Order: sequence, then C-alpha cells, then structure tokens
Amino acid sequence: MFASWERGIQRGSMVRVLFIGDIVGRPGRTAVKELLADYRTENAIDIVIANGENAAAGSGIHAPMARDILNWGVDGITLGDHCWDQRGFTREIDEVEGLCRPANLPNGVPGKSYLVVERNGFRLGVFTVLGRQFMKISSDDLFHSAQTMLEEHGKEADAWLVEVHAETTSEKIAMGWFLDGRASAVVGTHTHIPTADCRVLPRGTAYITDVGMTGPYESVLGRSIQPVVSRFLDGLPRRFDVAEKDVRLCGVVIEFVEGGRAQSIERVELLLPESASA
Repeated sequence: MFASWERGIQRGSMVRVLFIGDIVGRPGRTAVKELLADYRTENAIDIVIANGENAAAGSGIHAPMARDILNWGVDGITLGDHCWDQRGFTREIDEVEGLCRPANLPNGVPGKSYLVVERNGFRLGVFTVLGRQFMKISSDDLFHSAQTMLEEHGKEADAWLVEVHAETTSEKIAMGWFLDGRASAVVGTHTHIPTADCRVLPRGTAYITDVGMTGPYESVLGRSIQPVVSRFLDGLPRRFDVAEKDVRLCGVVIEFVEGGRAQSIERVELLLPESASA
C-alpha cells in the first residue's frame, strides 16, 4: 500500500507529526496555547493534529474555539462522539477550515470526513473512525469505513493517520492490525488515559491504543474528583465540572520516512507548570 501512493516522502528525508490527545475544557486549551508553540519549534515538528471534541467545557467544540486552537499552532482538528454537543455547531462546522468530524457518521451529516494537511510538499491525510462498543452515537462499521476511506482517497496524501475514537481497547488494537501497511499511523483516543504500547507494527504502521488527554490529570478523566466519586457511591445525578490541577499536554510524535512508513512513535507529556497541585 505504501508504495502505491503517488509522491511519497523524498528519499533520505523525514517528517515529524505531533498528534495531541483530547483537549479537555479551558485547562486543555490553555495547555495548547502556552506549551505548543515552543515545543513545536524546539522539536522540529512539521504538522500538528489535535482532537478537539472535549474542548468546550469538556463536551464538544464551537467554531470560534476551533479557530483559536488552529491559531495556536494546530494544523488540523479531529472530533469524536461529542462532536454535536454544542448547540448550533451543526450549522458552523462547514465554516471551519482544518476541522473534520468522524468519517463513519451516517450519510448526510454536515462537516468534512477527512483532512489533507500539506507542509513543504508533504501531504498528511487524517480521518477519525468511531468505535461501536459502548458508544451512544450512531455510526457505521469502523473497519469497512476505514478501508473505504483509504481506497477512495489514498492517493490524495503521502501518508495517512487514522484516529480510532473508541471505548474498547480491542477495537483499537484490531484496527491497528487491520490497517498495518495500509495506514501510516493508527492512534487511539477517547478514554483519556495514556497507554504504554507505542510501537511500529511489522508492516510500518505506527500504533498506540490511547494517546491520553490534554487536560487536568488530578481528576477523573478530566472532571472534578468528588462529584464523580459520589455518583459512584450513591447513584445520584451531579454536575461534573472540568477539573483544574495537574494540567498536561499529552500526545505522540510520529516520524515518517520514505514511502510514508513510520520510523518511530514516542509519547509526549508536557506539564503546564502553574497547574501543579500544591
């Protein structure tokens, strides 16, 4: 699959892509705003992609917020199962360049199903597929959808990064093996907890089960601890506000080489200093 793409990466060159995990609320946005620019420069990052589906108070995103994130050095924003949580976003999504909703949503929904980001003659294709286990949003089969996307749009990019936004590790790992040698990278999101399984699969596809969230880690998946614990104890409904302490920018850096193959993948975890817990 890699060799069939039209241009590929120039011989001897390397492209570095940073994928940032789910941006959660104001703390996550602040981490991107304050940490990304310097990290990108110091580490020679060519392209930055970020999941923004939790950017607005932990649920969804809206157009002005998406434009802010793009202005802070992110080249493309992906979404997940909370993509429609902000009122009116269905009318705004087509107005935002550099943003795509999951590719396996039902036919006819607004928004782009994939992105192609070009830097210095290199084209990175990006799309997201939603898992179907324990997810409350309607979506089509993720495996068939991913295969169809690559078959229909593969030649539009030199490398493809596929995000699997899913609850179960089995769906994510299965997708990694399914796309090994066909996609350049398969990265998991949604569960907000970074996993320790970064690797390049045998046919050249970079893989990780979950890149982790960009947000407050003194929390329960980004939300204030006590209301969540209390809900588990007594089952009563409560407001789950976004937490504020121990804010980190989490993601992975993937290096692509000639032919679009992944050479390496490594985790990134940056602490926002002023958010450290006392």
